[in-house]
Amino acid sequence: MLKPTVGPIIGHTTTNHARIFIRGELQKNLQVFAGLRYRASNTTQWSNALLIKLDESRDLSDVFILNDLQEDTEYEFQTGWFCPMSPVHTVDSVAELPLQWPRELYRLRTRCNKPLQARAYILGSCRYLRLTAGVPILPLLGDRIFTSINQLIEGAQPPISATVMSGDQIYADDLNLIAPDRSYKDILCKYRAAFSQPGIQRLMSGTSTYMILDDHEIEDNWPANADAADAADDELYRNAMAAYELYQVSHSPAYALTTNGQLDHASLEHYWYQFSEGDIEWFVTDTRTRRNLSGDEPRILDEAQEQALCNWLINSAARVKFVVTSVMFFPDRQLNGDDAWQGFAQQRLRLLETVRTHSIKNVVVVSGDVHGSLTSRLSHSEDADFEIHTVVSSPLCNSKLLPYAKASTFVLDQPLVRTAAGDYSHELTSEVISEDNFAHMVVEADHILINYHDRDGKQLQSIAIKLR
Repeated sequence: MLKPTVGPIIGHTTTNHARIFIRGELQKNLQVFAGLRYRASNTTQWSNALLIKLDESRDLSDVFILNDLQEDTEYEFQTGWFCPMSPVHTVDSVAELPLQWPRELYRLRTRCNKPLQARAYILGSCRYLRLTAGVPILPLLGDRIFTSINQLIEGAQPPISATVMSGDQIYADDLNLIAPDRSYKDILCKYRAAFSQPGIQRLMSGTSTYMILDDHEIEDNWPANADAADAADDELYRNAMAAYELYQVSHSPAYALTTNGQLDHASLEHYWYQFSEGDIEWFVTDTRTRRNLSGDEPRILDEAQEQALCNWLINSAARVKFVVTSVMFFPDRQLNGDDAWQGFAQQRLRLLETVRTHSIKNVVVVSGDVHGSLTSRLSHSEDADFEIHTVVSSPLCNSKLLPYAKASTFVLDQPLVRTAAGDYSHELTSEVISEDNFAHMVVEADHILINYHDRDGKQLQSIAIKLR
């Protein structure tokens, strides 16, 4: 059995369930199978082997589902792929073979449902990895920050529950004006290269990773730059989404399980999803593929997603509610801000009014996109009980051709929006970081601590958000 060519990627994990993505490789037109076995750490008895036949239609990748796990328990697992010589093997018949497992052990920890327990997360977005002819150029630059994240995770207390990547995990367009990636084959190649670099591979093989796309998984400022009458743009979108579903969505909660506890490949209805841990809940929005730019009121979320988000905000009993949006919720930009929530003012106001009129506490918006990191606070002139915080973490690795955001990038000297019921005004609660960075966020009983670190792991600043 050989090590995965991509992965393992630990995805959605609950108190009793985990999803693990791996990819194999085609060899001499033989059938390809993948296997995984696991056990609670410090025990000796392995589970029965989980086996999957890998298919070229899924780029020889798939997701193992681990069910009936114990809460707040560390497990270790081995996984890999193999090609039996006989062309007539099935999943049942290869189970009888004496498999030689790869020696490497990976570890995961199931969730704990205890309330008020401190929990920690890694936040980041916008990871640029330049490829030429399918080969990474200076790959250490695009992977360097993940080595620093791994070093922080090793000694982190509380332990890191998950990494949340809020967009632009790849740059499919890659600023390549000569031959931008548009084919399915080329975009798959980009994912394989991006997710198999040693630093990010180590991170995702040991920590649950949740992802949502932004524009560069397709094309810069998609869909504003798309031509509805252009068949090539339609083909680009289909190719980009097919690759995205394999490498980012497949191990997320967006897919349902079948009645026998396996991944239901036919169940994907939308890319937005929710997950939770104890008294902390997350709503990860899709602010890219359900946009409607026509009509009197442009929408960044489709109607069903907006309604689901509002219902969750109103009805969830979570102590802290994190809303992930790949583009900035606030503050607005001085220039070219219409790609973010600034361009969808009516829908944004409806969400703000939902939070304010229902007196919803401890709402924090997590985003990326702007190639600068910051925290900010939104208040209301006539409602002292209202506040929403944003935590922005971007970029993990910038291109030298793209500028970093600065404080002067944002509109900070006037209210975000004026209404008859009062003004929504915002302020920065941190400095704006204008370099490659990631955020280490710790949710305590009475506050959230956000520590920003540079690509070498050095702490840049620390911000505390008081919980109510």
